[in-house]
Amino acid sequence: MLEAIRRTATFLREKQILHKLGVLASIAVIGIACWMLYHKLRNVDTARVLKFIAETEPRLIVLSALSVAAAYFTLTFYDWFAVRTIGRRDVPYRINALAAFTSYSIGHNVGASVFTGGAVRYRIYSAWNLSAVDVAKIVFLAGLTFWLGNLAVLGMGIAYHPEAASAINQVPPAVNRVLAYVVLAGLVGYVIWVWMKPRSVGRGPWSVVLPGGPLTLLQIVIGIVDLGFCALAMYMLVPNTPGVDFVTVAVVFVSATLLGFASHSPGGLGVFDAAMLVGLEMMDQDQLLAGMLLFRVLYYLAPFFISVMLLTFRELIVGARSKKLQQIADEPQPGVGQSLKKHGGSGAG
Repeated sequence: MLEAIRRTATFLREKQILHKLGVLASIAVIGIACWMLYHKLRNVDTARVLKFIAETEPRLIVLSALSVAAAYFTLTFYDWFAVRTIGRRDVPYRINALAAFTSYSIGHNVGASVFTGGAVRYRIYSAWNLSAVDVAKIVFLAGLTFWLGNLAVLGMGIAYHPEAASAINQVPPAVNRVLAYVVLAGLVGYVIWVWMKPRSVGRGPWSVVLPGGPLTLLQIVIGIVDLGFCALAMYMLVPNTPGVDFVTVAVVFVSATLLGFASHSPGGLGVFDAAMLVGLEMMDQDQLLAGMLLFRVLYYLAPFFISVMLLTFRELIVGARSKKLQQIADEPQPGVGQSLKKHGGSGAG
């Protein structure tokens, strides 16, 4: 059976069938989201949305901004964990933090975060003699942390409140609860699997040793804390009537985030928004849209501009250092000129 699975996977990879199916799935998700978003936004009153934005309590905006800052701080541990997992403990935390913050904030906005984030990471980590293969491993392990955290939050949230997920996928709550238990069982099974003995994926130089049981639990905790702060930032900005609890907002938020991620659109634009509007349709749609726009400013735009400035400042410093080193290399070494004069020139003839 395992041999049959291996042959099937090889066939799909050689024919690029999985890649084509992924592209079709992304197009389908974006198309459905655009259709839903059109029906949700056609009756939106722009003046009311702007009015709700202006009337949002500054205290809530500050609390949401602090939650976003805490989420991005947690994101830095994705890289910190991944870099140490591949054995490069010499890379300091500040480099991990810079690489994680800039790669995620730029990847969130540009889209195709695996590639854009990977390019940013390589630019930073290459200065510490990490190869493209090393960076690919870091991207894989950071992505693994992201997905483990997402599945844990989604599984626990839907198991506790399946109606929140049903508002998006239109699946009966009982079925969603069963699916949540399956996801949680899968997570437990994965933890047991990597706990039993060292596991690895890939071949040759691309081989990655998976974190063991205790470290996998740490991965899950990092992912849960990150998503928890993100959901809290969104919760601060949604309407407080009707009284929707935090778990409901968190389940809808994580579901919308995963759909946006699957679509590969920049910032999940359109897909995330449609899922939020559908999942929280019990709220005033204009007021909810106002909160979502504020969230985009705090979580997407502000970090993006900060990252661009940080990378620009870094490039200026790196460029200045390289120029200075080149000038030092071009300067004649002490005693070389005097030696030439003493011997009457270059010694030719």
